[in-house]
Amino acid sequence: MKILIKNGRVMDPASGLDAVCDVAIAGGRIVSLGSSPADFSPNKVIDAAGCLVLPGLIDLSARLREPGHEHEGMLESELAAAVAGGVTSLVCPPDTDPVLDEPGLVEMLKFRAEKLHQTRVFPLGALTRALKGEALTEMVELTEAGCVGFSQAEVPLANTLVLMRAMQYAASFGYSVWLRPQEIHLGKGVAASGALATRLGLSGVPVAAETIALHVIFELVRSTGARVHLCRISSAAGVALVAQAKAEGLNVTCDVSINSLHLTDTDIGYFDSRMRLQPPLRQQRDRDAIRLGLANGTIDALVSDHTPVDEDAKTLPFAEAEPGATGLELLLSLAYKWSLDGGEGGADLMRALAVLTSAPARVLGASLGTLEASVGRLVAGGVADICVFDPAAEWTVQADALRSQGKHTPFSGYQLPGRVRCTLVGGQLAYQSKAEA
Repeated sequence: MKILIKNGRVMDPASGLDAVCDVAIAGGRIVSLGSSPADFSPNKVIDAAGCLVLPGLIDLSARLREPGHEHEGMLESELAAAVAGGVTSLVCPPDTDPVLDEPGLVEMLKFRAEKLHQTRVFPLGALTRALKGEALTEMVELTEAGCVGFSQAEVPLANTLVLMRAMQYAASFGYSVWLRPQEIHLGKGVAASGALATRLGLSGVPVAAETIALHVIFELVRSTGARVHLCRISSAAGVALVAQAKAEGLNVTCDVSINSLHLTDTDIGYFDSRMRLQPPLRQQRDRDAIRLGLANGTIDALVSDHTPVDEDAKTLPFAEAEPGATGLELLLSLAYKWSLDGGEGGADLMRALAVLTSAPARVLGASLGTLEASVGRLVAGGVADICVFDPAAEWTVQADALRSQGKHTPFSGYQLPGRVRCTLVGGQLAYQSKAEA
């Protein structure tokens, strides 16, 4: 199918392109940026006047809930939510049921996702069998099945020797290890340690739970040479340690959740279980440091941390509620809002787009295989994963209107700027708003 996107403001953080021009698409690839070829006859024309034409977003943390948790989300609903949010590629953690520790499970997940012809799905394999922290998985076989890295998801490794051996093994094959820094004994609370948690009587998670784990990880990176991606940094102290590690030249990257970018522990209010998240929301100084770290490049990528939770598991007392929130459909609008906020730690629009496109593509690197040269960017000859975003649109987040099967989000009721008009994946129209249809 041939598609022409015309009159849009084309922005590509990877190349710095920012110009009003046309994008011609044929055979799943971008034919040209600028004037379309004289003999180009499109089957469909999308008038993007007043809109931003962007590379499709890459989300490094989105749970799809299949297999095993279909009551909270299914591939159909969650991938529909992804394309409605402009996300054309996503990474899913291995904490499904059963855990993604066997090649057959990974192949089945990828097959199911590909049959839906929507967002590209890149699974993480389990670092240890059943995430129990004892025996290593067969990383070579899992990589051949389609895994882009290896993770313990939310299950911290208690045995440092096992973690060291896992990192040694991964380093020997050039695989990446994805870890959320969390000391196993200190990280069992339900809210960030501080005055608010004390006043509400909630068990706290101190900043030390993150920083102790970071020190261990960095020491092991120094000794093994492994490539590590740090998932969802949540504290000012954690951001400072990542900055030091990068200055030292350690092979580490990191991301932060959209929730931590905008919210603080005070948003918990009167035990609002929609704010029950992992990692927990911290204080304003932590949020400010995260914003600054994302703006200056210390933090590489911004993620939705999409974790759909069903009604029964969420409408419980705060400490008993299942952590998690829906975020795929909100990611781009919330990133755009951050770029509009300005002030200390604010970023311009190009940086806000970079942490959703070109920067996460660099994190994935060679794991993208044949897509590596063009995913997360707009380039002639590259794959046509494209999002058309209307920055002038405003909308109110309403739970019932979300395409995700999970309806709980801490941003319910928020009025957000900008909305996705259409999303193309591999040159095919995967989503089109009602206003555009």
